[in-house]
Amino acid sequence: MSQPDQPGSAADIPARATAGYTSEYGEPPAGRWAAPGRVNLIGEHTDYNDGFVLPFALPQQTVVAAATTGEPGWTVWSEQSGERIEFDLDDVSEPGRVKGWGAYVAGTVWALRDAGFDVPGARMAIASDVPLGAGLSSSAALESAVLTALADLGGLDLPVDDRPGLAQRAENRYVGIPSGIMDQSASIRCQGGHALFLDCRSLAVEQIPFDLDSAGLTILVVDSRAPHQHVTGEYRARRAACEEGARALGVPALRDVPIDGLDAALARLDDPMIQRRVRHIVTENQRVLDTVELLRAGRVREIGPLLTASHVSMRDDFEITVAEVDVAVEAALAAGAYGARMTGGGFGGCVLALVDTDRVEAVATAVADAYAERGFTAPHSWPVLPTPGAHRLP
Repeated sequence: MSQPDQPGSAADIPARATAGYTSEYGEPPAGRWAAPGRVNLIGEHTDYNDGFVLPFALPQQTVVAAATTGEPGWTVWSEQSGERIEFDLDDVSEPGRVKGWGAYVAGTVWALRDAGFDVPGARMAIASDVPLGAGLSSSAALESAVLTALADLGGLDLPVDDRPGLAQRAENRYVGIPSGIMDQSASIRCQGGHALFLDCRSLAVEQIPFDLDSAGLTILVVDSRAPHQHVTGEYRARRAACEEGARALGVPALRDVPIDGLDAALARLDDPMIQRRVRHIVTENQRVLDTVELLRAGRVREIGPLLTASHVSMRDDFEITVAEVDVAVEAALAAGAYGARMTGGGFGGCVLALVDTDRVEAVATAVADAYAERGFTAPHSWPVLPTPGAHRLP
């Protein structure tokens, strides 16, 4: 079983951020702040349809070592790229001035300033073991870690409940990626041993017990290594189709189509493609609600069929899976997983499988063997348990 291909071990991430800061700036940082990646247990593409999602935070995290400078302006070094970038007040005066990975940092500063906060000038060093391009929200982890660091360093009066919206605004408006609020909510608001039940319309959250360890269970994450193709365009197309379906049905969002009214709603739609997109969203919302009820009752193993049904819906109705993720799901189920599904926006990324802890190695091996048989690039697999959201490190 292989881990994400980042240098060093996960336990080293804070130390690496500290070492990077000290090396770049010649003095130790004032503190270190961490924010995790996330995996969505269930509820895919429901977020921008005002629906329900159920993510949890990963052990993989982004750490920002930082200190204030007493002057306007920000300097950021990234271990991942080896780059050191600087940006000033002009660069955060309007969206899009800073490009590349630095846009997520500059965008966070911009969003805070746009909301009326006096953001302190700072130096930062960033280290991370959240895999890039795997659909585990490395961008949200970066935004959330930077936001948490700057809020603490500046003593900003910024309640935790308000932070995901600012981080999302940085990504939507400054970087230009039309993401929903799930990723930032998970990275900031998750608690250890729980999944975050988020109503994407009201933004109400409930911490749902998800104590895998005591149940003898583990979530196995499989990075499919499938090359992402046309992800942004396909995402926009799915979102547009959902909006078209809602308009045709005369509802504010597809969240407002009840599961018991689905057949009647589909009968009112002429386009078979729109019908499929609508069916996925409505049934996926129901699967989230059903999963939450099972977890509230402590019936963790019984969520497996819902996970698998979610994958089938993404494959057949939303049409966002690729061969690698389909093979990973099939192999995991054949090896004894209680359920498995692709997680994330689609067209590559990761699969999660609910497995008995003593079967983790066997399931990971089965997926790797299935990949080898088909000539796919070998997957990366690792076990995860739910961890806390963004916080300052000791």
